[in-house]
Amino acid sequence: MAVWARQVSRWCCLLNAARAVEFTRRLRSRGCTAQACREFAPLAVLPAGKEVVLGRLQACRRVSVGSCSPPDSAKDGSFSSPQSNLPSVQQEQAKAETLPDLNAKILDKDWDDIPPSSALEVISEEEAVQIIAEPLLPIQSSTLRDYVDHSETLEKLVHLGVDLSQVEKRQKAGQLLLTLDFEKDVKKILLFLKDVGVEDNQLGPFLTKNPYILAEDLEALEARVAYLKSKKFGKSEIAQMVSRAPYLLLFSVERLDNRLGFFKNELGLSVKKTKDLVIRLPRLLTGKLEPVKENLQVCQIELGFQRYEIQQIVYKTPKILTASKKRLKQTFDYLHNIMGIPHHMLTRFPQVFNSKLLRIRERHMFLAFLGRAQYDPAQPSYISLDQLVSLPDEVFCTEIAKASMQDFENFLKTL
Repeated sequence: MAVWARQVSRWCCLLNAARAVEFTRRLRSRGCTAQACREFAPLAVLPAGKEVVLGRLQACRRVSVGSCSPPDSAKDGSFSSPQSNLPSVQQEQAKAETLPDLNAKILDKDWDDIPPSSALEVISEEEAVQIIAEPLLPIQSSTLRDYVDHSETLEKLVHLGVDLSQVEKRQKAGQLLLTLDFEKDVKKILLFLKDVGVEDNQLGPFLTKNPYILAEDLEALEARVAYLKSKKFGKSEIAQMVSRAPYLLLFSVERLDNRLGFFKNELGLSVKKTKDLVIRLPRLLTGKLEPVKENLQVCQIELGFQRYEIQQIVYKTPKILTASKKRLKQTFDYLHNIMGIPHHMLTRFPQVFNSKLLRIRERHMFLAFLGRAQYDPAQPSYISLDQLVSLPDEVFCTEIAKASMQDFENFLKTL
């Protein structure tokens, strides 16, 4: 508002100066007449202190005095012809013509080219209350929410579905996003992920889990994808692995090669089975290897499985490699020592290790109560471990236990 007021004031002054110039030209053309002298009166209302206007007024005053004073011959009573006065008038007009013409400079000046106002300039209270200041960015903040309105990168990431409340929990991830330019840094990574096979609706969740990929070199990312293709992974398989294990592409080619070699050698699997294993559970390539080594030792030493049995268990149920050791041992103890399931049966149905121990216990006790807890395939009324843990409660009761759902619920109340 203050800047607008100053512009209007400046334009008014320039217009008044132009009027003064036009008045001077009329004086030159008409000479000293009563009409010209009367036209001088309106100029008294022009704002004082304007050097251009005062200069023109002084020029007008000189012209009027020189042209209206009586000639010397008229002072002594003699008569002079109009031709005798012509040289003096022309001389005065010539003097007036030598004055610098500021009209062109004023009119040609770019009125929009107004210098910025100083921060120390005094303004009125009315102008001050109308100034709207933009909110300042916080110097330090614990949340990215304070920066969304000021960052194009954050704003567009939110539109993609990135959860900034989760991103800021990751170490230095928030600082990273604030330093990135969307057009220069982020856009090329998004296009790369789409080329790899990440769906549009998965870009937001993907970047929420792995915002660090936005700082990776594009050539390095392309080299890692090229390595997976060289190992005969298909495009759809690579897309599935990248989507399910967002940190996969942060691993260098050397680390990826070492991980694949580790699982192939430790488990004694073929190349094809190793590929199938990491396709179904790609986080094996990105997680820590110590828990995997410990679980392999638990299966072999504490649970008593043979190496070939471990191969079958792991290939069918890869999650056993990342399961809790305590939970793994508790489940095996109940299945083997209480339910009497032998090792070769557990090898055939290793998915039972992924079930909750409480679910296994409740259903086994209900079957034992009904006298139907028969897990030997050589005996009649055989119940497989897969049926025991995978079927919904209603199906389990009607088809396996041969009882109603109400009977099962009443039995659970007695436990």
